[in-house]
Amino acid sequence: MELSNQKKGTASVWAGETDRFFKGATTPPIVNSVTFAYEDLDEWHNVATGKLEGYIYSRNTNPTVRVLEEKIRVLEGAEASTAFATGMGAISNTLFALLGPGKRVVSIKDTYGGTSKIFLEFLPHYQVNVKLCETTDHEQIESEIAKGCDLIYLETPTNPTLKVVDIKRLSAAAKKVGAIVVVDNTFATPINQNPLKLGADLVVHSATKFLCGHSDAMGGLLCGKQELVEKVFRFREINGASLAPDPAYMISRGMKTLELRIERQNASALKIARHLKAHSKIIDVFYPGLESHSGHSIAKEQMSGFGGMMSFSIKGGYDEVKKFLPKLKLVHLAASLGSVSTLAGPPRTTSHVELTEEQRRILGIPESLIRYSVGIENVEDLINDLDQALASL
Repeated sequence: MELSNQKKGTASVWAGETDRFFKGATTPPIVNSVTFAYEDLDEWHNVATGKLEGYIYSRNTNPTVRVLEEKIRVLEGAEASTAFATGMGAISNTLFALLGPGKRVVSIKDTYGGTSKIFLEFLPHYQVNVKLCETTDHEQIESEIAKGCDLIYLETPTNPTLKVVDIKRLSAAAKKVGAIVVVDNTFATPINQNPLKLGADLVVHSATKFLCGHSDAMGGLLCGKQELVEKVFRFREINGASLAPDPAYMISRGMKTLELRIERQNASALKIARHLKAHSKIIDVFYPGLESHSGHSIAKEQMSGFGGMMSFSIKGGYDEVKKFLPKLKLVHLAASLGSVSTLAGPPRTTSHVELTEEQRRILGIPESLIRYSVGIENVEDLINDLDQALASL
């Protein structure tokens, strides 16, 4: 079945599952076999060298994992895809496979804390030249790209400040100098945004988040141009950051409801953001769906929905954050995001726990900020919960 012309809700269900499974099963089997046997040595060798499709060893490829890889490939409109044990596995393997001593990477200051740490500490240790630009200063980013670079790394909307960068504009600038464009699409998901269609070469996802949707399995995904994905895959299969079959199955299962969940979370997040924006105890709300958001016009151009993530600052600083968050009843005060249940917390314990307070300040992340991942609960209940917690301050 050709799925490239199907709607995303259909592709989320059927991608990777159009072939007949073992004994006619309608659900993909969890293949926990580490190794796969061959009676013909020539066939075995051809599969091992990539001349024929097949499976040799699950650190490299696995039938259950392949179902998940095909889902993201179809949803993002990519040539190829590969999976990793975690989202940071996808990000780190991509960067280390494509960069090395003497290479130059241009990125933005507002990236996930783990990604920031790679840029601030790990890549410089390997003599990679890193330039981090002000996230919304597209002129500065273009200027740094024009100086020459090997890779552009973008995240949009950003974690946790929900800033928006123009993928098409910066991809065009990258193409002029022959740079690879990598975009973290975790917050938007392929339901709301497709960076490859905007000029990016590669897309990474923390599949642990919205793709899985239930906070019960970890994984990472990379998709894009076949030549580049294969290069990262070769690095990953030796580096060993492989995704196991069981979490791959759970993420694939979660993705079947991806469009339904994202549509609900899009609508709820926008309604909550508008409500909080008008609240007297809120300093600011960061959500690209708000007309007042500095990146709203760009978001309207490159996104079909504004996502289930937002952040907001409350008056009184971190002391009030510590009072406010425990008052919430319909929220898990926990790390991660993208679950069917609402999750919340400050960056100092979630997205940027790896960084010091000074590093967070440099990145423009106030201590009064709260990251709020909207679940699929009734939106009126979530608004009432927020109101009662704010009333207690």
